[in-house]
Amino acid sequence: MNNDTPAPGPAKRQREVISTDSVFGAPCWVSLTSRDLRTTEDFYSAVLGWRWRSVRLGDHFRIALADGVPVAGIAAVAAMWQMAVAWTPYFAVQNADEAVARARERGGTPAVGPLSFPPGRAALLADRDGAIFGIWEGQLVSNWEIWRRAAPTYIRLHTRDAFDSAIFYGEVLGWASERQGCCEVEYVGGEVVLRSRGDAVARIDSGAVEAAPDPTVRPHWQVHFAVGDVGECARAAEKHGGSVLQEKDTEAVLRDPDGAQFTVTVRPLLP
Repeated sequence: MNNDTPAPGPAKRQREVISTDSVFGAPCWVSLTSRDLRTTEDFYSAVLGWRWRSVRLGDHFRIALADGVPVAGIAAVAAMWQMAVAWTPYFAVQNADEAVARARERGGTPAVGPLSFPPGRAALLADRDGAIFGIWEGQLVSNWEIWRRAAPTYIRLHTRDAFDSAIFYGEVLGWASERQGCCEVEYVGGEVVLRSRGDAVARIDSGAVEAAPDPTVRPHWQVHFAVGDVGECARAAEKHGGSVLQEKDTEAVLRDPDGAQFTVTVRPLLP
């Protein structure tokens, strides 16, 4: 399969959704901070089949492509900028400055930005329990529908109090508001489920929603990538310097050579 050139159909559809106004409040991108670019490229090429594209930000940055579709950003700056090695989800917002202000007012911590990264603006924040997330305002890197089906299935927040976290993110990102096109929130099976256009795009889990907050949980967002064969990905991770933290028939939690954790999940049947 040639992963470097998008098929004509998807490339045309990528222009249909062009900005965060269309999917505000929903996850719209994921990025990884790593230590070594070559090691990162080799690992994720072997495990997820990705190809790579350079970007104007410099030699330490790459865009990952799945079947020609941009699906993730890689920044090999963890050592240089003394940042943690981790996957970070970005949520679409209509106004980055307003979203950062709302996060600060509700006990969150702005870490970086908003900064201009044409064709948009980005900021990195921590919620009031310390989980790191990003926001993005402007033109989307990929058509949102195609991006979700190309690699990420959804993201999950592991936190101490799912209900409290849902309130924080809902107020910062405009979930379940009266604005047209906002994300919907529901409680299913002891977790908070975020839906955009009917699809589950994020989950918040702390055990049963009614349970007392768990002080032992270190809050963090976990990115779930869709794959055809979970076992094959797990073996590839071990072979290329990573490790398998947990493995089931339908999903596995993996760690890359730099220590970043992510989950591979059997690709769902999507229309």
